[in-house]
Amino acid sequence: MATMLGQSDPANSPLGRMLLDEITPVVMVLRTPLVEEACLKNGLNLVELLTPFSSFNKIDVPVRTASDQPYRLQKFKLRLCYASDIRQPNLEVAKERLKEAITHAGEKDFSNLCSDPPHIEDVLSSPESQILPSWFQFFNKELVRSLSFSDHEAFDHPVACLLVVSTKDEQPLNRFVDLFNTNQLPSLLNDGVMDPKILKYYLLVHDNQDASSEKADKILTEMRSTFGSNDCRLLCINSSQDGSVEHKDNPWVPYKNNASFSQPLGCFLNIDDFSEMKDLMQDFSSKHIIPHMEQKIRVLNQQVSATRKGFRNQIKSLWWRKGKEDTPEASNGPMYTFSSIESQIRVLADYAFMLRDYELALSNYRLLSTDFKLDKAWKRYAGVQEMMGLTYFLLDQSRKEAEYCMENAFNTYFKIGSSGQQNATRCGLWWVEMLKTRDQYKEAASVYFRLSGEEPLHSAVMLEQASYCYLFSKPPMLHKYGFHLVLSGDHYKKCDQIKHAIRTYRSALSVYKGTMWSYIKDHVHFHIGKWYAFLGMFDVAVPHMLEVLTCGHQSKTTQDLFLREFLQIVQQTGKKFEVFKLQLPAINIPSVKVIFEDNRTYASPAAASVRESLWQSLEEDVIPSLPTIRTNWLESQPKNISKNHKHSNLCVTGEAIKVDVEFKNPLQIPISISNVSLICELSVSSEETDSDANSSTSELQSDETSRKLIISREQASNNSFTLSEADFSLGGGERIMVQLTVTPRIEGILKVVGVRWKLSDCMVGFHNFESNIVKKKIAKGRRKAKHSPSDNMTFLVIKSLPKLEGSILHLPEKVYVGDLRRLVLELRNQSEFTVKNVKMKISSPRFLNVGSREILNTEFPACLEKKTDPEQVHANHNKESQTVFLFPEDTLIQGGTPFLWPLWLRAAVPGNIPLYIIIYYEMGELSNHMRYRTLRMYHNLQVLPSLDLSFRISFCPSRLKEFLVRMDAVNKTTSESFQIHQLSSVGNQWEISLLQPVETMIPSELMAGQALSCFFKLENVRKSTTPEDKTSLLAHREGSDVNLGSDGSNETLFDVCSSPLADFHICERMHQEGSHQEHPNSVDFILISRPSKENINTGLPDPPRLFSHHISRCKIDSTSPIWWLMEGPRTINHNFSASFCEVKLKITLYNSSDSSASIFIHSLDSNPSTGQLSDVMAGSSGNQAGWYDASLVNDIKVTTDVLGMKPGKPPSMDSVSQFIWSGSSSIKVEVEPMSTAEVPLQVCVFSPGTYDLSNYALHWNLLSSKHEGSHGKCPGSPFYLTVLESA
Repeated sequence: MATMLGQSDPANSPLGRMLLDEITPVVMVLRTPLVEEACLKNGLNLVELLTPFSSFNKIDVPVRTASDQPYRLQKFKLRLCYASDIRQPNLEVAKERLKEAITHAGEKDFSNLCSDPPHIEDVLSSPESQILPSWFQFFNKELVRSLSFSDHEAFDHPVACLLVVSTKDEQPLNRFVDLFNTNQLPSLLNDGVMDPKILKYYLLVHDNQDASSEKADKILTEMRSTFGSNDCRLLCINSSQDGSVEHKDNPWVPYKNNASFSQPLGCFLNIDDFSEMKDLMQDFSSKHIIPHMEQKIRVLNQQVSATRKGFRNQIKSLWWRKGKEDTPEASNGPMYTFSSIESQIRVLADYAFMLRDYELALSNYRLLSTDFKLDKAWKRYAGVQEMMGLTYFLLDQSRKEAEYCMENAFNTYFKIGSSGQQNATRCGLWWVEMLKTRDQYKEAASVYFRLSGEEPLHSAVMLEQASYCYLFSKPPMLHKYGFHLVLSGDHYKKCDQIKHAIRTYRSALSVYKGTMWSYIKDHVHFHIGKWYAFLGMFDVAVPHMLEVLTCGHQSKTTQDLFLREFLQIVQQTGKKFEVFKLQLPAINIPSVKVIFEDNRTYASPAAASVRESLWQSLEEDVIPSLPTIRTNWLESQPKNISKNHKHSNLCVTGEAIKVDVEFKNPLQIPISISNVSLICELSVSSEETDSDANSSTSELQSDETSRKLIISREQASNNSFTLSEADFSLGGGERIMVQLTVTPRIEGILKVVGVRWKLSDCMVGFHNFESNIVKKKIAKGRRKAKHSPSDNMTFLVIKSLPKLEGSILHLPEKVYVGDLRRLVLELRNQSEFTVKNVKMKISSPRFLNVGSREILNTEFPACLEKKTDPEQVHANHNKESQTVFLFPEDTLIQGGTPFLWPLWLRAAVPGNIPLYIIIYYEMGELSNHMRYRTLRMYHNLQVLPSLDLSFRISFCPSRLKEFLVRMDAVNKTTSESFQIHQLSSVGNQWEISLLQPVETMIPSELMAGQALSCFFKLENVRKSTTPEDKTSLLAHREGSDVNLGSDGSNETLFDVCSSPLADFHICERMHQEGSHQEHPNSVDFILISRPSKENINTGLPDPPRLFSHHISRCKIDSTSPIWWLMEGPRTINHNFSASFCEVKLKITLYNSSDSSASIFIHSLDSNPSTGQLSDVMAGSSGNQAGWYDASLVNDIKVTTDVLGMKPGKPPSMDSVSQFIWSGSSSIKVEVEPMSTAEVPLQVCVFSPGTYDLSNYALHWNLLSSKHEGSHGKCPGSPFYLTVLESA
């Protein structure tokens, strides 16, 4: 018994409504031509005329089938079919009809495909009815109906036959008999598949426009007397005489296949005709069809119960079918006629299903399932399983059983082969609807996927429906949704459904937009672009092709394909495309750098790349701090500038503004870029600019606006400014920095908006620069941010002004340490106006120094040689305080005539050395906007190591104020050789000289990697000075020189006391490590060398080179300012038999400090005052001076005839001394600064021998207030006296 219907009843689901439409009783219609003629007046045939009245939502008919308990049937429908249509449809015709329907749907929906695809968020929030294409339902119904009137199913068998004759027919009764002639019946009835003994119902149609109804009544009376009173009826139609009836809700529109009508449907049918047709179908269904089906069910149920039900009948049936197990399988199994028990059971089950008695239908389907399985009638078995699944669903009892039956039927259909494919499709569609009703969308999608077979169009529709199932699943499976849309689009393309392919691909874009799924995004955009181009819609195709241009992740072959197809599509358009923010090539907008010159000008692009803060720190000493001179770029703006342009940069007419733009090829294949230029605007007056203030800084929102803006700029550039253009090719992954320029020709407001270029000579791309100033203005309520002029792309163009151009001639890029060269600074002014008050500042005077103008006309290095003229021009030893060089007041630079000034270069230390030069000049009253300008010059000097020098100074053991100097030199170069030319000591305190001939200690050249050690004698020639004559140690020093050249005294020495050597030496003293305080006993050395002659004579034009190495503050190996020397006889002959020997000695003392010194000499053979000696010794612990064994480090070995011996403890009083000091045991003297003093001593020797007279101590104390606390103690130096016995 059927369950009660309700809102949750499966019968109300989409599948339930579909079954109500498709599995309903069929009425075979036989009519005469005159009947059709009467109906066609309304644009309808007979079946179309009656169909709207064959469906009942509330028929409310009591039904009693096999059980005694009746139930009421509410929903009911009849399917009216002409006898000629009761046959299995032609599959090819059905496919063509489906193809036409799909093509028509594509044409209808394609008008919406030119807009942007919806966002996936909007798709997810939309109802299902708005997302699904409306033609899916029609497509699925047509697929189901393509299996109508199958020979293995009974629900398509006609339940009754409606015979229709017109009152205009001759002999109407005979016409009724002739209509049911076997020759006119469907072949399925004649072949025994269907039971020809069906209910007959006779309908007489009368056209009210032809005659009165009297004739019709008479014929009806004859019909009832012949065919029975209950089976005959009269239908009068076309009651409207003028045919002007218009129906508000026309009931026939949904049933017409074609959408266009030549005339209004039902135009001759009035309300009375409506009522008659409705009553006709109501009576026909409730009083004839349903009772006939009830009776048929009861009769068949009794037969089945008598022959098949019960234990005995079941055993009998199994025994009878046992012999069939060995028969070969066939797709359709054995042939069953309508009279066979299996066919009768199927009719019983299908009738019960159509009358909603699902339990009776299920029991019979189960019975049939076993029979067909034993008979191996697999198609009939699958059909029964299919109906069992639908019955389980409608009973809403067991979901598991329903799904099992549907899957079993589905698989069985597929196993049959090609004959079961269509049935499998229908089964799958019903199964899908069953799963969707239970919100099992994921499982429904898998069924759709299984339905996609080899036929492309069929597969395309199924895959698209599967994709929507993934979209509706909880949670949405977006990846699968997009992927199946792409698969569907590919199948649409295979069957030339281009518009459907575009539709599905566009829907997939909503999934992949904004994701990292680059490969599938490229695939979708590329094919959409190609398909749009195939349809001739190039304007829509190009944006999609643009999306795949920057496919750097793709293979090289794919990139080449994408670019080639893109260029072909663009060329096919026949017009020039302009694309805003074209991504090929990619432009690094954050790295865009603007280089312009206001009061700051640059000698080279490298100078413009130096950070502004460094230049500003150098300009502090150059730019005068006068009220009339504006010192920063904000103050340099004229006061009459409008408020909108108060932050504009300043530039000069005729001077180029340079913009560095980095282009990158994101592909692996080369691309060609041409006509690269800036996009600019120049307004003569500020008012014109104010009205368009936002256009230069905001992004353009449409290609049309951008295109118009570019055209206007092109027209303005012809007279207002000049643009540079660049052409280049970019290899795979290559980057290139391109410098573009715009040169204003007139005064006004210039805006640099962006950059444009042409790709492969067929597409124009452009990109706008974004101004940082605009962004900063948006942040309200914040503190005003500081900004640089280069942040803004707006310039105030003023009239032409003088501009210096500068360069340094002969400046090398790579030098060795110590390389000394003469350079020339060249300045040019192309303007006819002169500049004045020229000043220059150099950042590194240690490397670069300003020379005197006179040396321009002398040869180098001859200009550095010592002059015989006693009036030599010495260096300015206070030059380190003079940071700014002022050019002579009579300096004139104009008209392009070069102005030359010498510079000295010396490579002080190794490394990459930046050299910064600022040249300041004024232009008078030429402009109210700008009174001065600066020329910024920058050079990078690579300095390589050359000679590594070190000096060590030790006391001479036999001479007072003489020292031994050891010089170590190592050639650190890899290929250069040097000739040592000259060694000089700086200052008038010292004098250096040779210890041995040059050729014996200095090689002719110092090869690469070679080391050298040699010794010199150094003598202190410093004289005492009065306090009034004292100056700092940086005062003028003449120094002394040693010629170390291979030619000896024939070579000319270089003057180290004059510029530039003395200037560079002063800088070295300031920078070299060590104390910055002067020490009176420190020595400065300058070593001058030349490159080897072999290096010079290479045939290459190389100017003469000279190397100077400066070593400052070399200290003597002593910390005592007191030097002394004991003098006296070394060997004496004496007759000790007469008396002891008295020997007279003296100690010469020298005070090397600039303060007076108190010196105390004490002999140690007496017992001095303990307190006095201890106090002195305590304050001088660790200080040693005098003569002692100076062991030299490294590999230098110096032999001497003096045996070094430091005194030990004083002789014990218990031992007998062989000599004693006589005279005063302690002597105290005071020695003036830079002065000497002699102290006499005497020793008494008591026996012959050799004696060390070092048992004395020397204590000193400086008396000056600035040296307060400076004192020390020194032990006696070894002095050996040999006394021989005389005869």
